[in-house]
Amino acid sequence: MKSVLLRLVPTLLALAWGSGHAALDSPFLASRVASGELPVLAERLPEEPAVAELHGDSSAGKHGGTMRLIFGASKDIRMMMVYGYARLVGYNRELELTPDILRDFEVEDDRVFTFHIRRGHRWSDGEPFTSEDFRYFWEDVASNEDLYPFGPPNELMVDGKRPRFEVLDRWTVRYTWDAPNPFLLPALAGPRPLFIYAPAHYLKQFHADYNEPEKMAAKVDEAGTRNWAGLHTRHNHPYRFDNINLPVLQPWINTTEMPAERFVFVRNPYYHRVDAAGLQLPYIDQVTIQITSSSLVSAKTASGESDLQGRHLNLEDYTFLKQGESRGNYRVRLWENGYGSQYALYPNMNSNDPTWRALTRQSDFRRALSLGTDRGEINQVIYSGLAREAGNSVLPGCSLYREEYAKKWAEYDPDRANAMLDALGLDQRDAKGTRLMADGRPLEIILHTAGEGTQETDILELIGESWAKLGIKLFTRPSQREVFRERVFSGEAMMAMFNGIDNGMPTADMSPGEFAPTAQTQYQWPVWGQYHETNQKVGEPPELETARDLLDLYKLWSLSGNRDERAEIWHQMLSIYSDEVFSIGLVCGVPQPIVVNTRLMNVPEQGTYSWEPTSFFGIYRPDTFWFQ
Repeated sequence: MKSVLLRLVPTLLALAWGSGHAALDSPFLASRVASGELPVLAERLPEEPAVAELHGDSSAGKHGGTMRLIFGASKDIRMMMVYGYARLVGYNRELELTPDILRDFEVEDDRVFTFHIRRGHRWSDGEPFTSEDFRYFWEDVASNEDLYPFGPPNELMVDGKRPRFEVLDRWTVRYTWDAPNPFLLPALAGPRPLFIYAPAHYLKQFHADYNEPEKMAAKVDEAGTRNWAGLHTRHNHPYRFDNINLPVLQPWINTTEMPAERFVFVRNPYYHRVDAAGLQLPYIDQVTIQITSSSLVSAKTASGESDLQGRHLNLEDYTFLKQGESRGNYRVRLWENGYGSQYALYPNMNSNDPTWRALTRQSDFRRALSLGTDRGEINQVIYSGLAREAGNSVLPGCSLYREEYAKKWAEYDPDRANAMLDALGLDQRDAKGTRLMADGRPLEIILHTAGEGTQETDILELIGESWAKLGIKLFTRPSQREVFRERVFSGEAMMAMFNGIDNGMPTADMSPGEFAPTAQTQYQWPVWGQYHETNQKVGEPPELETARDLLDLYKLWSLSGNRDERAEIWHQMLSIYSDEVFSIGLVCGVPQPIVVNTRLMNVPEQGTYSWEPTSFFGIYRPDTFWFQ
């Protein structure tokens, strides 16, 4: 059906231009078209636009309106890149990878990737989007040591080797590796997508290879950057959306300079998607973003100041928001949160404290902490019994889910936990009943958090009461996120609390990297993760055998081109991770309030609200939302 629609769109456009183009173009752009500032719609669209697929109760919409959002900080406007979800390759609602910005793509043995660009596709400033933009990124940006001193992005490297990049013609590029690269397509489809293209026509003015040295030096001096690379990087932050002059391929374009308390995004006149009737998307002409304190978002949403809100809202806001529905002209929907665990505890096995470090590397210690955590109490007190008590793993509904992964060491059994702690040599206590570690110090855990909500404090208070029955004292230390991360990375933090696994709904073709030491931001083994992340340049290799096993399996997955084999590797990793309790999950499936203006159409009644793989609202295609 989709191929039929693609062939039909040029005919629809031709008929429309013969009888009055306003039927397909947005009135928002009419004056710019009439003045000659913009070409007519038929000249702004690719020859074969992407045709939006509507689902369920979704209906064909109409142009117009301004959608209001509320964010807690100016930097959060990057969420427009997440929500807008225009990707070279993107996930559909079935979490299948399909072409989007690309007309099509072919993959051979996960080694050879051929990308076909839509003929006639244009950047938001009207300049052609072609293979030159891919060439510029690869040859002049990613392969330039001044811009990428540590080499190209990891997703473009396989076994430390770069791909062979080819421009086949103006509309076709190819990447070839000697071994499989299963990371590429998911990275292109991610919430913070891998950009393997850049607007060459705009960025060349900031690149040393395209400017005379004297002129380049003058630009650097005027901008106040250290060198030309800093100047180029300053102007090329596509994810941040903070340069209003940087051409993009997203549905909406930022028109407001930083800093500001209100941002205005307007429709991209050259956007590549249309609906089945030929109307250019997005339906909505403008998006305005109000910046306020995150603590005020719930109150402002309840007063009707947002048309689509999920960010900065929690289940504890639900009753308050429901009470304001009629007054605020909105409805509150409950989506499922996509974290493997709403919050998880991460014993830092890379701690600077040798006694604590040795303790956390014993699996029975981690298991005992998990068995001594009363998840039922947390669920009832904090989430009114609406969550699921489980470890930090994949979620029900995921093709990789098995109940044993979710339930392993996750029941509340303080007697067994106490017996395991005694067996570990922690059977001595001080006068207050606190267990003593091997060096004679009381077992007092200082747990660090990013301090971003009262929910964390309430949960930790309950955990502290549970662990007190084990002879363990728990103290919490909140700090700003940047400080929090530095304390974990440096080994100062004994334990951390943060959200669980980002992607609770993976498929076998998605990377299992969250379950192996692959990144510094994994708070249970930041130094080991950093070692992998930096290609062994910084950090340390894993010293724990089971952590090495996970990393070996992860590497096997990356070399496999067989989906069944990848699924089996996934199951091996999930089994090890849950049995070893490398992170202590609490509850999952916490309902996420989503506030939707009563006039805003095509927003699903139910959905999964997660960073990965849904990009929050992204895979539900906000460019198809419209005002009734």
